[in-house]
Amino acid sequence: MNHVTAQFVGDRQRRRLERRFGSHVGEWLTELPAIVEELASRWRLTVEAPAPRGRTSVVIHVRRADGAEGVLKLSPESGLAVSEAKMLRMWADSHRVPRVWDLDEDRGAVLMERIDGDTIADRGTMPPMETVGALIAELHATEVAPGELAELRPLTSRVQFVFDYWNRERGEGPAAEVVSAAAMHRGFCLARDLANGTVDVVPVHGDLHPGNVIDGGARGLVAVDPRACLGDGAVDAVDWALWKATGVAEVERRVHVLSGAMGVDADRMFEWVRAFAPCQAVAKAGRGQVGTDEFDVLMELAGGAAVAR
Repeated sequence: MNHVTAQFVGDRQRRRLERRFGSHVGEWLTELPAIVEELASRWRLTVEAPAPRGRTSVVIHVRRADGAEGVLKLSPESGLAVSEAKMLRMWADSHRVPRVWDLDEDRGAVLMERIDGDTIADRGTMPPMETVGALIAELHATEVAPGELAELRPLTSRVQFVFDYWNRERGEGPAAEVVSAAAMHRGFCLARDLANGTVDVVPVHGDLHPGNVIDGGARGLVAVDPRACLGDGAVDAVDWALWKATGVAEVERRVHVLSGAMGVDADRMFEWVRAFAPCQAVAKAGRGQVGTDEFDVLMELAGGAAVAR
């Protein structure tokens, strides 16, 4: 085992993986170096270094024998890797996602091309809403075989997961003092009703926030880390309507542009924004951002009182 292989996961990422998957993830991490070596040998890869991204997986920069730069992603929950690979392959014709080169379903490992560039979150500046809307529209417009659509989870399951997660974060962190359980419940009920709708149903990314979109330069924006499901396409715009917004009017302007670029109803998109606003308020509180303009906007959209400064 080389020294690079032995240093895939730092303490911070280990804690993050344990929080997401449970303490048993430690056994998987112990086996990880041997798994990587096995895959590197089979797929003729040179292991280079851990990648900076990877919240529900371990991501490693690799190089194929032909010199192509790639990414090896491994998850302790193999179903996540399989679902991601299937979604990326569904969207391959859009050229808006990385190409999947190989998949090991048993190991929960995906080998894909490496996209050079920073995520929008790392870059810290918002692209034009027209550009973001075009990315989402092109993903949703990709033709997908009926059989593949039938294998996708319903959006309702993703909504349930997201609210379960953020309700847990709220109860265990500082958000319990500033984001009410009632606001979370209202948001969940609204999101559940929207997810049960039958309008503009497409394969959605399910986690399309600025940290999961890379500025690929001449290639344009590239989406990574999908949480594939089938449902209302408007939901993929929520994070872009809210990211770093400091006023409700700004959110409304973004929704107007995004909905136009995507060809979906603006009022329904705004309802999705309102539904998920309390979840994002919990996230802000956890990062110590209570009392900021961004937090107050989220609370206003969620129907809660803004915190006094």
